[in-house]
Amino acid sequence: MTSPKDLAVTDHAPHTPISDDLAAAFQIEGWPVRGRLVRLGATIDKILAAHAYPEPVAALLGEACALAALIGSSLKFEGRLLVQAQGDGPVRYVVADYGTDGSLRGYCRYDEAEVAEASSGFARPGARSLLGQGVFIMTLDRGPDFERTQGITPIEGESLSLAAEHYFQQSEQVPTKVRLAVGQVQTETGSQWRAGGAMIQIIAGDDARGSTEEVWDRTRALFGTLGDDELVDPTISPETLLFRLFHEDGVRLEGARELTAVCRCSRGRIASVLASFDPAERVEMLEDDGKIRVTCEYCATVYALDPDEVVAEQI
Repeated sequence: MTSPKDLAVTDHAPHTPISDDLAAAFQIEGWPVRGRLVRLGATIDKILAAHAYPEPVAALLGEACALAALIGSSLKFEGRLLVQAQGDGPVRYVVADYGTDGSLRGYCRYDEAEVAEASSGFARPGARSLLGQGVFIMTLDRGPDFERTQGITPIEGESLSLAAEHYFQQSEQVPTKVRLAVGQVQTETGSQWRAGGAMIQIIAGDDARGSTEEVWDRTRALFGTLGDDELVDPTISPETLLFRLFHEDGVRLEGARELTAVCRCSRGRIASVLASFDPAERVEMLEDDGKIRVTCEYCATVYALDPDEVVAEQI
């Protein structure tokens, strides 16, 4: 679902309703810099609220989802981007799955006792503390007619933003800066999760453009003033946020895409997976009421299937 809107940011007051759950590109007038911005409200709250994640684990998954939307929303083909990190720490595995239709889902696997121990200090543990020694992975899936492409780098630093910067530098030789933030805000209905992310990349200099190093230094300095609170504050519109950073030079928000929390699980998919098991194994899965129950790791939906449904998938 694409809602094209190219908005020139001309002052600090938003000219459109405050937008949530979107990914958009932004362009600084005349600068050889690419930028992207993501804001997540109800979408990330639905993803994180599906499980009783400890606060540091929820924050890590929120970062992964914001990062997947930042990078995935720039893809020029139909398909999926998976952002993953896995290691030997308290969090064994985190994955965010972005579809180019704007769908987003995510999941964490962790050891509760180890997370509690890692969280005993004053500061929220970051990616390296939670994941330990491990790898950061980005996978592009263009559908059944294409092979998946995958890039892998070691986990660097205490946030997934640093891991992403390292990935782009190592895999694509593109200087990149990423900011990710996750937090909770109080609303009339209670506490809700929010997340945000921003990314800038420099376009390499050439004979016509000349060196871009000075512009990159200035862009990074301005980008470094971006606060976590600004990325998650529901009262700050994307236009206002960009104005605060780059108002002296002019900045334009382009091609905003709506984001939604969507899980691709279904009874049919679950039945198809169960049908791949040996009949004897499926008998062992039966519960006292004669049904097989499967819980989706992503959205926590519980499916109770009759054995006849599974057999029908094999016919």
